[in-house]
Amino acid sequence: MEEALLKSSSLFPYFMLVAFEAGGLLRAILLFLAHPLVWFFSKKMRIKIMVFICLFGIKKDKFRIGRSVLPKFFLEDVGYEGFEMVMRHKRKVAFSDLPTVMVEGFLKDYLGVDAVMGRQVKVAHGYFVGLMEERCNGNSFLNEIVGQEKFNALVGFSSLGTTFSQQFFSRCKEIYLVNNAEKSKWHILPRDKYPRRLIFHDGRLAFRPTFFATFLMFLWVPFGFFLCIIRAAAALLLPYKIAIPILAFTGMKGSLSISFTPSTEEEKSKGTLYVCNHRTLLDPIYVSMALMKPLTAVTYSVSRISEMLSPIRTARLMRDRENDLKMMKEMLCQGDLVVCPEGTTCREPYLLRFSPLFAEITDDIVPVALDMQASMFYGTTASGLKCLDPLFFLLNPSPTYIVRFLDRLPTSYTCASGGKSRYEVANYVQSEIGKALGFECTSLTRKEKYMILAGNEGLSRPMLH
Repeated sequence: MEEALLKSSSLFPYFMLVAFEAGGLLRAILLFLAHPLVWFFSKKMRIKIMVFICLFGIKKDKFRIGRSVLPKFFLEDVGYEGFEMVMRHKRKVAFSDLPTVMVEGFLKDYLGVDAVMGRQVKVAHGYFVGLMEERCNGNSFLNEIVGQEKFNALVGFSSLGTTFSQQFFSRCKEIYLVNNAEKSKWHILPRDKYPRRLIFHDGRLAFRPTFFATFLMFLWVPFGFFLCIIRAAAALLLPYKIAIPILAFTGMKGSLSISFTPSTEEEKSKGTLYVCNHRTLLDPIYVSMALMKPLTAVTYSVSRISEMLSPIRTARLMRDRENDLKMMKEMLCQGDLVVCPEGTTCREPYLLRFSPLFAEITDDIVPVALDMQASMFYGTTASGLKCLDPLFFLLNPSPTYIVRFLDRLPTSYTCASGGKSRYEVANYVQSEIGKALGFECTSLTRKEKYMILAGNEGLSRPMLH
């Protein structure tokens, strides 16, 4: 895999992702400090040292980085020319010097590889000990997969000069070898050529953690934490008219456009329902700031810390349809309400299925299209601590939010006045927000996201509904 399919020759970014996402900041610092020293060893020994640093003491059952985090970064490093060669064949067997737990999810889920021969990491009492087992014989492995009668009909694809290739490539009918000079001219695989759409991924790092980029991150974090405190204090303690200039001065950026005409006080008998897609836990706060007035955010299973620190009022859903509907109607009579019917965040340019509950509350609905750009840290997580989401977002050097208020929902596309079903209204709002952002609408749900990324249904995970 890494010798012939990936464009980059450095494996450090992938080990840094494992160290940071699975082991935390201290383990990432240890890997960073050890990296210059391991270059005095052979490649085989370098990998062993990095595997030990990254995986020692990590619980095996909780390790999901290989399926939730690494595939995104592997895909962004795949050479288009190598990818075309691999995808010409229906059955594919991959070999890698990396631990199987790091590469199997990417190879099987996104490239359709039938079998993966990586390195197995030893486990004791359910925890990785950081030592790799001896590799089994490559010829025996292939024989089990394809059968002895077809063994000599294989097509081999690898890097020039790799010792592992010599174990079995002599028996292939065709061999394709590449060198680093050729790979340097390869193009990165375009997103529209991905065999499977990359919709869900997890992890905090929003950049490719090369050695130099990681060094810059470590330099930034102390200053960024100080800046984060200033940003949080301004948003929580100061009026919007004062807080917004301070936030802008600290590097936070925003873009606002409003298409709808606000109702006058005489026209309004109750509040307006703002329906937006979901990018981070801060979505309702940005909507409130954009309108320069307080709103009530409808939430589901948000951490108590987030609720206590929220500068706007929150109302918790209990996933009891009748009671939730009654509660939201009561809140709307008291003022404007903002809801994120996706039920969970999505980082990529896709919209998840909208829950139709909001369509039954009122006909006064304003769709809000939101997008967010972060250069260093993602402000969302599926498997980590949700209460830290705002902290990571505010740690970014220059986070950007785009808020677009679309036209008020036409009467013909409402439930009470237009006679539409709640599902038709939800789908219409989803499509309008998708058009405004250039995002693709999907039927995927919160449950499917959490099953992919965290191995659970997300019922106990904090999120905004």
